[in-house]
Order: sequence, then structure tokens, then C-alpha cells
Amino acid sequence: MLHQAAQRVQRVVIRTAVGTTVVVGTVEWATHFPSQGRSSQFYHDLVDHIVTPTMRRILDPETAHHAGIFFAEQGLSPRFRPSALEQRCVVSNSVFGKTFPNPIGLAAGFDKDGEVVQEMLDLGFGFVEIGTVTPQAQPGNPKPRMFRLVEDLGIINRYGFNSQGASTVEKNLKSFRSPQPIDSAKLSWPRYIWNFLYPPRHQSGLVGVNIGKNKNSLDAIGDYVCNIRQLSSLADYMVLNISSPNTAGLRDLQQANSLRVLLTTCLTTRNEMTHRVPLLVKLAPDLTDEELDQIANVCLEVGIDGIIITNTTNHRPADLLSKHRGEIGGLSGKPVKDQSTECIRRLFRLTDGKIPIIGVGGVGSGHDAYEKLKAGASLVQVYSMMVYQGPGVISRIRHDLATLMLENGQRSIVDVIGADHEDIFWRKREERIAQKRRRDTRISIETLPVKKTEFA
Repeated sequence: MLHQAAQRVQRVVIRTAVGTTVVVGTVEWATHFPSQGRSSQFYHDLVDHIVTPTMRRILDPETAHHAGIFFAEQGLSPRFRPSALEQRCVVSNSVFGKTFPNPIGLAAGFDKDGEVVQEMLDLGFGFVEIGTVTPQAQPGNPKPRMFRLVEDLGIINRYGFNSQGASTVEKNLKSFRSPQPIDSAKLSWPRYIWNFLYPPRHQSGLVGVNIGKNKNSLDAIGDYVCNIRQLSSLADYMVLNISSPNTAGLRDLQQANSLRVLLTTCLTTRNEMTHRVPLLVKLAPDLTDEELDQIANVCLEVGIDGIIITNTTNHRPADLLSKHRGEIGGLSGKPVKDQSTECIRRLFRLTDGKIPIIGVGGVGSGHDAYEKLKAGASLVQVYSMMVYQGPGVISRIRHDLATLMLENGQRSIVDVIGADHEDIFWRKREERIAQKRRRDTRISIETLPVKKTEFA
């Protein structure tokens, strides 16, 4: 009797497992095609419309942030597939000597210590910027220090450069650069099953390191130099963050004379390194026209490789609705979107398009990214809107951006960059065509057969 009962239970278990596998497999197969750039429509709907809103309701913002990092570390974030439309476009772009596989990146602030770089690239980002990293570990400002402005689709934070320090980040980046093979024997059975069903498919991409100074440092420039020396060999580019509103005195470094000294010193340090990493500077959106003009002149003068604009803002638009609108800290998300785009437009004009710009601030759709690219950004970054739309927003941005490009007859991302500035846009286009002709001519000459001369 016991034996027969055991057999009946075994049959029930097997039939249930097989039936579930067939159902789930059918759903996955039917939704796995890359029509919308999703690893699975079902999975994206689950994460974006159920998991993300639930976390937002039951967890405070900082706890939810850590939960997102944890889920990514466990390999539970969606994995990206390029959409059919995106595959009809050239979305890669060469910026400051680096080839970015697509123009959508993760802004600094999410992965502060470089813990989930590969997981974020797998999500669909073309590049991931970690940090802000400080030379020594520091806890940042007291909690609570992050607030959701749900009605406004915005975020206010006053983290204050909480960082595990450059040594921990160095260790994490070395692990990213030289990943160890997965030992299946050490995996928990849920993770083993997950990896069996969803084998890792690592996406290519670049990693930037955003660096800052310690709160109580008496030598701000020395802190930036220290970070460059320790981390530059592991970065594809580095960013001098001098625009966070949450570290006292930091924005003073944006003043023309202070900025000139900082950039000159950091560039000199960079040039002394074996690995000469591109060096960028990140600016605030609250600069006046005169200040932005002075900064543009200094950046052109010293030869900085790129500019990221903008950081969070101290400004509070009058139409904010959230009860948290009066909290101290930097505002990001949708409320800063237009301000950020206008700063990009002004800076592109001031620099005559000679310095690559990474645009960040309120990007939550393909249209938002498209507007920033047209304003003069060579690349754009996303962070705050993931809080409200979930990780699937990356796939949607990339797909919708490709849709807009094709609708406007643009097959390459370089056909979008700076399109709002007709004189600069067409001049740069002619320069690219001339450069291509020179390159093609050189290649043709180099491949000509060499005629041997015989001497009597």
C-alpha cells in the first residue's frame, strides 16, 4: 500500500513538473522573440508592473535600492536582446577614442561600488558608470537621505558620497575584468536551475568610474589624483564629480580658476599613467550662462576629453506636487529633464561641438534620449526613471529610439547627434565624410601591388 501511494505521489509530481514546464516553456518561447528588445515579454511585465511597484510600496527608497542590487547580483534581472528595429540601425558610436555599443548608459549613483557592472550591461546598457568613489570609505549623510516624488516622477537624494572606498572598488573592478568560471557545485539549487533555464549571455560594454573627494578632506585635488592613480587602469573612462550638491564646498570647484587648476593637475596625473584613460568632468544644471561660458572656455583650453551634464539640481520647480518636494538634496528625474536638455544645447554651442557630451537627467523614453542627442549629447544616461518604470525601461528606450531614427530617415546614431545645431551638424558631417575618404584612399594605396624593379 505504501509503495503504491508513493508511486501515485511520484506520478503526480512528475505530471505537475512536466505540465508546468510545458506551459512556462510555451510562454517563454512565444514571447522570447526580439521584437521589442526584451528577453521575455512575460518576464518584463512581471518585473516592471508587479515587482517594481510592489517594492516601491513596501520598501523605503534606500532599502529598495539595495534590494535592486541584491536581485541583480543573484542574476534575477532581465537580460537584453536587441529589437528587430534596432538591428536595422547603427547604434554604436566612437566617443573619446572608445567604441560604445549603444548610446544608453547607467548613470553614477546606482552601482556606487562596482558590484553589478556585468549584470547592468546584460540588462542592455551600452556602458555603466559606477561611483561616486572616494579614496577612503565613508558612510555619507545620515538617513533618511533619499525620497521619492511619486507624483512628479522625481527623486531627491542627499547621500553625500557614501562609498566603500577606492580599495574595495578596485577589488570589484578586477573581478569584473577577470571573471572566474561559475562552479555549479557551489550554487544553490534555485540559482542552478535559473542558470540552466537562462544561461548567462554576457553583453559587451564599457565601464566608467565617477570619482569624488572625501567629506573631511583638506586636499580635494589630492583626492581626485589619488583615485586616478589607483583606478584608472581598470576604467574605460573616469569622471571628476565636482557638482554634487550634497558635499559642502564641492561645487566651488566649478569656478573657472579652481576648475582650471583641478583639470590641469588631473590631466597631468593621467598623462603620467601607462593607461591613459579619457577624463571627463560632471557639471551641475544650476550654472548661469556666464558660468557655463567660462567653464566651456576652460575645458577647451585644457583639453578635457568629455563633459557630463547634468548632475542633480538644487532648484525646485513651482509645479512639484509631492509632499517631499521641500527635502534638502539634489533633485533628479522628470522634473530636471528639460533643464538638463537645455544645458546640453547651450554647452554644445559654447564648445562648438568639439567636446563630447554625455547627457543625463530625466531620460525615461526613447523620445527623451532622442531630444538629448539632437541637443548635442553623444551618449545619454538613465537612472531615476528606473525607479518608476522598472529595468525594462532600457529595452523600451532603445527600441523607441531606433523607431524615431528610422521614422526620420536616420540609420546611424551619428546622424542624430547635434541635429538641432544645423551649422555645426553639417560641418561635422562633412568632416566625417572627408576623413572617411582619406582613410579609404590610404587603404587603397596600401593594398596596391608593389611592382618589383630589376637592376642590371
